[in-house]
Amino acid sequence: MNAQANARPIIIKRKKVIAAGGHHGGAWKVAYADFVTAMMAFFMLMWLLNATTEKQRKGIADYFSPTIPINRISGGGDGSFGGNSVFSEMTLPQNGTGATSQRPTEARQARGETGMSVDGAGQSQDQEVFTSLEARLLGKGGESKVMENDFQHITTRLTDEGLVIEIFALRDTPLFEGASDRPTALLENLARVISETAQTVENGIAIGGHVPAEPVVLAEPKNWQLSVAQASAMRKLIERAGIETTRIKRVTGHADREPAVRNPMAIRNNRLEIVLLRD
Repeated sequence: MNAQANARPIIIKRKKVIAAGGHHGGAWKVAYADFVTAMMAFFMLMWLLNATTEKQRKGIADYFSPTIPINRISGGGDGSFGGNSVFSEMTLPQNGTGATSQRPTEARQARGETGMSVDGAGQSQDQEVFTSLEARLLGKGGESKVMENDFQHITTRLTDEGLVIEIFALRDTPLFEGASDRPTALLENLARVISETAQTVENGIAIGGHVPAEPVVLAEPKNWQLSVAQASAMRKLIERAGIETTRIKRVTGHADREPAVRNPMAIRNNRLEIVLLRD
């Protein structure tokens, strides 16, 4: 008993060994690399905007806006779990270049080179007809020096909706007399040439009017009325030149809501769009 009481106590020391955490000074390099990559992408975007034309930028935008539906009908199954996918035929084409909820076609579906069409042969035939019309129209611009100057006001493009012929004003050569719907001699000549080309087919025609924004905010803006009046004036010009009245499917005014250039007050935004619709 006495021997055990005088024994020295046994003390056990437990040491917690922590492994080395390694080097922690490289996180900033990853963040810096991401920053440099983002800046490079930004400067490339600025360079593209400055180095490309309006038509090229439109092509780039269309490339990043796919209109080919992945699923033809639905993204779900039958029954309670059925539903539409954003990639379905009933949804995606209506957000494309041609058929939108604002500008629906007769079948409310985008048809053309990038849309779904039941008749592939008819789609290809439309494409050939529009390409031929575009070449014929632009070819008229080389008939004389006067026509060559007039055709500086015309651009064309093929969309899911059809062949779009855009007539736009320039600083010294407007399409209408002042802020009115009275067409100038330039617009009358262009309307006659477009009508002669359009008479070779029987497609429906849509006309849209666009005007630049006002420099000040008015209590009663007249942009809507003016754009509709100018579109109606264009309708009268092409009907007078020989286009049948029954071929006109719609006449719309878009005011200053869809500018063609960045400056909403630029004269370039004063334009007319004549669309030869797909059958």
